[in-house]
Amino acid sequence: MNALERVRNEIIDLHDFFTEWFNGTVDRNQLEPRFLSRLDKNVAFIPPDGRVVGGDGLKVSFQKGYGSNSEFRIQIRHVKIRHRAGDTVLATYTEWQRGAVHSAKANNARVTSVWMEIGPPVRWLHIHETLLPEAIRAADPFDF
Repeated sequence: MNALERVRNEIIDLHDFFTEWFNGTVDRNQLEPRFLSRLDKNVAFIPPDGRVVGGDGLKVSFQKGYGSNSEFRIQIRHVKIRHRAGDTVLATYTEWQRGAVHSAKANNARVTSVWMEIGPPVRWLHIHETLLPEAIRAADPFDF
């Protein structure tokens, strides 16, 4: 498997877990092995509102969100590796969310930049999300 396939599979697998988590269809004991264990101890997550959230903040947020949104769906599109140095990559992808009751818009889309070590093991080092403009969101379907 080449680096792009590894990165794409990692991103999709993690977001599939997010869907299962917020839908409440996965056991609660899966938070650590399927999500938190992938994060670097110094991870920084920057959501569209610009806050900087570390690993502890992500853990608390996810614990509170378990099973909170049975209609939530995510689709990952346009995964690209922008830079690579050994096993460290900077990748971008778009994340399309449908039924996101905890977001400003239930149907939203964002472009995400992620800096990760593709190991093994995979380590997410830095994640930054920015909402896509309305014109781009309107041009692509939310029928997933």
